[in-house]
Amino acid sequence: MDDVRVPISSDLDLVRAREQGRVLAGQLGFQHSDLTLIATAISELARNILRYARRGEIVLQQAQDSGVPGIVIIAQDEGPGIPDVNRAMEPGYSTAGGLGLGLPGVRRIMDEFEIVSEVGHGTVVTVTKWKR
Repeated sequence: MDDVRVPISSDLDLVRAREQGRVLAGQLGFQHSDLTLIATAISELARNILRYARRGEIVLQQAQDSGVPGIVIIAQDEGPGIPDVNRAMEPGYSTAGGLGLGLPGVRRIMDEFEIVSEVGHGTVVTVTKWKR
């Protein structure tokens, strides 16, 4: 199966990415509760792209580990980058005056989480959810 790529530059794109993620996760056999978590993670990651970089892309991939299916979500942008990733990962920390639930919340609800960010060059967040 090919990667599903959803360019992100508006709230409509966020909704489209979330729906595409739900469809793919449903095809992989995820339960309703996990579909909700996956959609929430996509929403948070896409919202960060819109808020900080204005445009980027959500990439959805199928994964396998010892026969266990999973979904990989990659959120990438060429925005300003995150000056202090460790600080950005602290619950409650927010540069946008929000609740600061974004990245720490995504890390909490997904099984795997990786973030690579370079100031002036953008950010790539890669998360994976494995089917239970």
